[in-house]
Amino acid sequence: MAYHPFRNPGLKIMALLLAFALWFTVAGEQNVERTMRVPLELRNKPANLEILGDPPITIDVRVLGSSTLLSRMDAGEVVAMLDLTGARPGSRLIHIRTDEVRVPYGLTVLQLTPATVSLELEESARRTVPIRPAIEGDPEPGFVPGTVRSTPATVEVIGPESRIKELTSATTEPIPLNGHRDTVTDTVTVGVSDPELRLVEPLSATVTVEIVPAPIERVLNEVPIRWRNLNSGLTARVQPQTARVVVRGRRQALDAVRAESINAFVDLAGLGPGQYNLPIHFDPTESFGVSSTEPAVVQVTIK
Repeated sequence: MAYHPFRNPGLKIMALLLAFALWFTVAGEQNVERTMRVPLELRNKPANLEILGDPPITIDVRVLGSSTLLSRMDAGEVVAMLDLTGARPGSRLIHIRTDEVRVPYGLTVLQLTPATVSLELEESARRTVPIRPAIEGDPEPGFVPGTVRSTPATVEVIGPESRIKELTSATTEPIPLNGHRDTVTDTVTVGVSDPELRLVEPLSATVTVEIVPAPIERVLNEVPIRWRNLNSGLTARVQPQTARVVVRGRRQALDAVRAESINAFVDLAGLGPGQYNLPIHFDPTESFGVSSTEPAVVQVTIK
């Protein structure tokens, strides 16, 4: 079928008029400037580097465009990007270029504030540290927390090298002990308190807390004070000859303790004739410990 340029002249004239009207509308619309706060994205960060502190997450961008376009723009359509390609450890100033700001078609980026971002970069490091579970609350009266175990016992942590060197352990969500008198077992999330550090992989641990009878104290009077390691040919006199000793342990163990069974002594090794003020020592035991003694120092005369 042959083309007839003058067919449907009314429709063609109407289309032409609409095109002119649209052109005049657009051409007559004023361009305006607007400053907006937009997100700042970091890209191309080298895998061996960590960012210390909190880098900026937004910057101010001044754009030029039609008021209609700016009024219809959705949040997030403008995004600034900071390119870290080739970044090295240390204190760095990195420029944000206007051509690295993503804007809708028809907008022009005029200015960025700030145009330069300061970053502290550091080598990344890893370290395996023990997990030290956190506990909270008190068991039933008469009972106290005993041994606390975590499975697994360690976790691998990653972050800036200087922070990794200072890390001694990881922690967990608190395990509540309120009102318990038997062993408590719970599965909790593992983490680190330093916000600059993170686990290599998310981890949960099974924590077991033993609940044991609370240690009690018992006062023992007239505990004899002996001497040890006196050089041959010499004699010694201790004044006073007994002490008041407070011991601490489980009730079953303390019930069997007598003053004569506590090995309190002063060490005379290397001492010659004379008068000395010496501290009282105690042989360690597995069933109880010494909380205090009165007196803590005695007078010893060696002849």
